[in-house]
Amino acid sequence: MVNLNKEKELRSFLDSVLKDIEEYRGLIKFEFYKNSLVPLDYIIHLYWKENVNINLGSPLFHYIIEGLQRIGLVNHTMWIEEITIGNVRDDKNDVSKDTKNYTDFKNKINREEKMAKKDEIKDTLNTVTRRGFLKAGVSAGMLAAATGLALDLTKKDAEAAPRNLPKKWDEEIDVVVVGSGFAGLAAAAEAGKRGAKVVILEKMPAYGGNSIINGGVYAAWDSKLHLRQKLNLGIDSPKQHFDDTLKGGDYYNIPSLVKNLTEGSADALNWMIEEGGCKLREALTRAGGHSAYRTHTVAEGVGRGFTEPLRKIAEKYGTKIRLNNEITWIWRKDTEGPVLGVEVKTPKGKRNIKIKKALILASGGFSRDIKMRQAYNPSIVPEYNSTNHPGATGECIRFAQAIGADTLHLAFIQLYPFAEPETGILDNPAVYPFNGVGYGLIYVDKNGKRFVNELERRDVCAMAQIKLGQKPTYSIFNEEMVTKMGGTMEEIEKGIAKGRFIKANTIEELAQKLKMPVNNLVETVKKYNQYIKDGKDPEFNKPITKAMIPLEKGPFYAVAQWPAVHHTMGGIRINEKAQVIDIWGKVIPKFYAAGEVTGGVHGSNRLGSNAIPDCVVHGRIAGINAAQEKA
Repeated sequence: MVNLNKEKELRSFLDSVLKDIEEYRGLIKFEFYKNSLVPLDYIIHLYWKENVNINLGSPLFHYIIEGLQRIGLVNHTMWIEEITIGNVRDDKNDVSKDTKNYTDFKNKINREEKMAKKDEIKDTLNTVTRRGFLKAGVSAGMLAAATGLALDLTKKDAEAAPRNLPKKWDEEIDVVVVGSGFAGLAAAAEAGKRGAKVVILEKMPAYGGNSIINGGVYAAWDSKLHLRQKLNLGIDSPKQHFDDTLKGGDYYNIPSLVKNLTEGSADALNWMIEEGGCKLREALTRAGGHSAYRTHTVAEGVGRGFTEPLRKIAEKYGTKIRLNNEITWIWRKDTEGPVLGVEVKTPKGKRNIKIKKALILASGGFSRDIKMRQAYNPSIVPEYNSTNHPGATGECIRFAQAIGADTLHLAFIQLYPFAEPETGILDNPAVYPFNGVGYGLIYVDKNGKRFVNELERRDVCAMAQIKLGQKPTYSIFNEEMVTKMGGTMEEIEKGIAKGRFIKANTIEELAQKLKMPVNNLVETVKKYNQYIKDGKDPEFNKPITKAMIPLEKGPFYAVAQWPAVHHTMGGIRINEKAQVIDIWGKVIPKFYAAGEVTGGVHGSNRLGSNAIPDCVVHGRIAGINAAQEKA
């Protein structure tokens, strides 16, 4: 349903549209109702006389889009279709305001029967829609058939040259995977295992993307190592992980995708251990937003500890990785047909690859694309640093949209609260604030005072820092916590040498080194230690567990932190089979996607350590299903 918090804004906006609607000459009818194909979405129809040019979108169309973007609905709850109808009486007063549907919006009436009848009528009238026009132009029209035009739903300039389908292909490949991170490698491994010829196209000069520099933390309710049981860290289950993930995403998540993640994460972890030789540290942490100790840390302490096992599995089954190979277009003839191939910019020039079985997009998000970030969420201002690698620019999302793929949740962009303050990078010390909260680590501001429940979600922790108006904040922990939170003393020493960790033998000394009021930090730590002993945090209501360690025994450490753009929760819409869904709710044949390029898994906010299982689980699903497609 439409977010009820936004209903008042939506009603006010539609009132203003209806009030001035007669100023739009040629408008016959305005409708607002529920989408029968996607029950969570709502549709606005604008009916125009046939002499009104809507190819580029009418002024009213753009006015409504901009209004809904300001409200924050357009990406995940509403869409608009413009329609021109021939043989309609020319009467400037003949404008129908379908206000009944608008009035009944709050009750969310279901008009599926009327929609079905409307579709029948549209088939018999001399009717052209923005959708129908495009379909006619690329599939049914004789001119399109003769010239071999390719589908491009994003062409905004009527004078722009259309794209022509390749007259010949430079090569044919069973399964093409775009992106060589967690999702792409997992997909390639599973497709190759089932006999498909697989090539991974990676635009960067090195494999791995964001994955290889990821913090190396993985949420799973269990594994073959049974660390939770071994370390006596309480209970957990796929259902508990599922509930945490839905709650953490404010229930915007698509439950079937969350179920894939939480029920498949343990098996995927075991697969990487058994077949890829992945090694884990003997530690398990409870991260913000999670209700259990379920976050595993890879032995290397960085994402490479997962990408290398995945690469090993993929290459064992014949996968070839081509570096410096950038996708520049996805070929599809019309809105009913399959993906045909891809255009690729290679070191030797442009090449067109025909795809025999399927295309799998695993190209990641758009955290480094400032223009795209601003388009969907202007609050993520350009001044924010980003933890991401330079290639996280989202063009493959736009290419997918151009051939009809639906998107959702693009305005949901996550800040990592604990990045290095000056550069925004996610270095090894930046993972400690995330991993340590389940063992007693605290966050303090420049005045030496706590400012948030440390076990809160990332978005809450990030905004709490920003509202302070003082950069940076600090994480405080002691040596006793280090190995329990999945760290090592070797990492601590390296961090000290780089100036990232500050070490002191007493809290007083630590406060002096951080140039904060000594008495404040001493009092903060004293009160917090008592909260751990009492089992209750009256200040911030942080859940206290038996695993938490008081900050009583030194040495003590501090690490500076500040939010940076980290993860884009929105992306291409997929179903539970990882098939890409188009804007009319149908599967696009031979097209799959997995990982951060997709939306719907995490909702409004991703829980930390859910990224790798999301990528690996859905990558595996995409690879398995892609390999089963008929060539």
